Amino acid sequence: MRSPELKAAKPGVRSDESECRAFILGGSATTLAFVSSFRAESAKHAVIVTRLVPLAQTPIGVVVGDTWQSVTVASASLLDWVDQTFPGDDEHAFVAPPREIELLARVRWHAPMPEHLNEGTVVNIEDVPEDVAEALLHDAEPIVQCAACRRLCVRDHFVWKERQLCAWDYHQTVLGKRGPWHGGPYENRHFETLPTAAYIAPALAADTGADVILAVGGIEDAVAREAINALLSADAQRPHMAVRTPDGYTLLRESDGRKQQSAP
Repeated sequence: MRSPELKAAKPGVRSDESECRAFILGGSATTLAFVSSFRAESAKHAVIVTRLVPLAQTPIGVVVGDTWQSVTVASASLLDWVDQTFPGDDEHAFVAPPREIELLARVRWHAPMPEHLNEGTVVNIEDVPEDVAEALLHDAEPIVQCAACRRLCVRDHFVWKERQLCAWDYHQTVLGKRGPWHGGPYENRHFETLPTAAYIAPALAADTGADVILAVGGIEDAVAREAINALLSADAQRPHMAVRTPDGYTLLRESDGRKQQSAP
């Protein structure tokens, strides 16, 4: 473990961001716990303030939440709290080495609280699983619960009928048999009511019986619509669906497998 510098912020003085540090105590599929100080809040109340950060598991990787929840843990039972919060029988759980936690607690390590949790502010990044370390390279995102399954997901990545959904439920609902499939070219009014998504995951689409046949982005909207309608005109008998994405469109087609399963 890199040895953290034992610096404390001067009262009334804003700390330089380069001095801010966080020590990851442990984590699971949905939560990351860290501290910036092993000093008890007061002599009367020997507790350590721990921050809990939500984690969302998505098809494109782990996403770190942008809000933190503070919990107080008795200094004497910090290791027990870590073990109970991130138990060994949870395949997604991990914890920092107990000897490192004990060492920092013994020397009462303290650093200013970072405004952002990222690879540069985490002192024990080597204790963090690769997927979580990768997530810390990117900006934090607002995290919500999926309205269908309660899985943690990124807010506004997948919204259907004003409901926040995770990627899995969105693909199943919107790209399933009852989704807004379309035959033949789109009219301009159809493009205005297309489903929207942060992205389409080809593997999840395939699970619903849909194939991604075109993804366009970074071009004029009129040109993208032309390309979509050219494909729809050439295969007007099969159901298709265009989904609007942040930089363009993704076009899907009903797969041969689902078409055969639907046949009498």
